[in-house]
Amino acid sequence: MIKSLVDFIGNPDNVGKLKKIGYLMLVATFLSDFFVHREHAIDFWDKIPGWGAFYGFVSCVVIILVSKFIGHQGGVMKREDYYDD
Repeated sequence: MIKSLVDFIGNPDNVGKLKKIGYLMLVATFLSDFFVHREHAIDFWDKIPGWGAFYGFVSCVVIILVSKFIGHQGGVMKREDYYDD
């Protein structure tokens, strides 16, 4: 079971299918937020449908961009043959 899943994900021929599955999951997460009861929401943004999915997506993008910046510009990332010298 796991081997077939890893083979499916690792196969370059399945990139289109994986993108469609990913987009479908994003849309399903966003739409499912419209069915949540919000009578106990404390902040105003908690009452906005889809806010959690939007906030999570933007947060992940920011984390990736900041990490790449720190890695490339901050000197954290080293050459591939760094330890061979």
